[in-house]
Amino acid sequence: MFNEKEVCEQVIDACCNLIWPSDRLYIQVLDDSTCPITRSRVIKKVAEKVALGIHIEDRWRSNRQGYKAGAMIEAEKALGDYEFTAIFDADFSPEPGFLLKTIPYLIDNPRAAFVQARWVFANADESVLTRVQEISLNYHLKCEQYARFATGNFFNFNGTAGVWRLSAIKDAGGWNNRTTVEDMDLSLRAYVRGWKFIFLNDVTCVNEIPSTYAAFRHQQHRWSGGPMQLWRKAMDQVWESER
Repeated sequence: MFNEKEVCEQVIDACCNLIWPSDRLYIQVLDDSTCPITRSRVIKKVAEKVALGIHIEDRWRSNRQGYKAGAMIEAEKALGDYEFTAIFDADFSPEPGFLLKTIPYLIDNPRAAFVQARWVFANADESVLTRVQEISLNYHLKCEQYARFATGNFFNFNGTAGVWRLSAIKDAGGWNNRTTVEDMDLSLRAYVRGWKFIFLNDVTCVNEIPSTYAAFRHQQHRWSGGPMQLWRKAMDQVWESER
């Protein structure tokens, strides 16, 4: 997360409520925030959870080197012999049964690199802007991504609301900060290595979409510019792949 004071506490609460054996559940709060309010809220919330015996760690970085990919690289150094990593952006709130509904697919499909859940939107009815975004994203998720999964074609991890197999991340070369779409980058490299992906249309995760035009524009700039960056850097790898 980065300076997300409005939602930083709710995502921590949601992750701490996930149903999974306590000795196999390790929660990392990846925080690059410079906002003192966000930092104080994260520190307080993590301390509350630690006092309850929850295995949770506040991993704050004093710099944003590599941005999200850089934070993920640092976080994975502490994962040891864990098999899977679930990823949630700060504005996402997984339901308690999320892991129970997703990880079995990875256990049953050893060549599956990740499981992606479908996004649903808590603030879709807030304005015309949020309603239009919901329509667009529902098409992308319910139609485009599900169709690609159902027909065995490539689709990328959406960066959040999913679970990765750690061995697949390692096999694909790990997270890379060469573009602003580290999720698509990792997905592409895993795909050309022969890994399969699973999209679950019936497993959802609540989040909030940008409610202001400025936030929407910033998001769209990243989403549109990143794939072009990746294409230039990964073009040779794509052409050489048999997939």
